[in-house]
Amino acid sequence: METIVGTYECKVDAKGRLLLPAPLKKQMATSLQDGFVLKRSVFQPCLELYPMEEWNMMMQKINKLNRFVKKNNDFIRRFTAGVKLVEIDALGRLLIPKDLVSFANISKDVVFSSAVNIVEIWDKDLYEKSISGEDVDFADLAEEVMGNINDNDNGIS
Repeated sequence: METIVGTYECKVDAKGRLLLPAPLKKQMATSLQDGFVLKRSVFQPCLELYPMEEWNMMMQKINKLNRFVKKNNDFIRRFTAGVKLVEIDALGRLLIPKDLVSFANISKDVVFSSAVNIVEIWDKDLYEKSISGEDVDFADLAEEVMGNINDNDNGIS
């Protein structure tokens, strides 16, 4: 698993092309030749860019679901809705298909935000709103999600 770090801003052109910021492109260099999968986020109005290796690992998990269980089929359909294979061109640009531009309400300014092993692509205004903390108490969320994890013997997570 490749860990991706950083938050980067850029502009989208009229055709839906984004110039991948150099530090992000450098981190994803090993994935450039294999390509990427771009999809709708399940929980947020943004897009998720999966390096092909990460996508294949996710598909291995999903392929274990029993398709004779209706909920599993419904999940698979929704999870893969709008999925597109994309590549970074020789100039370092990523073309976002129009249906995904529309889904994520991408207009002019875009934020690439690392999410461990994938990259989220947000309209800048929606990204700022999502991290503003108005709808979630981050301290409570951090305690609930990470509070019981302690992998070290020193008591520090």
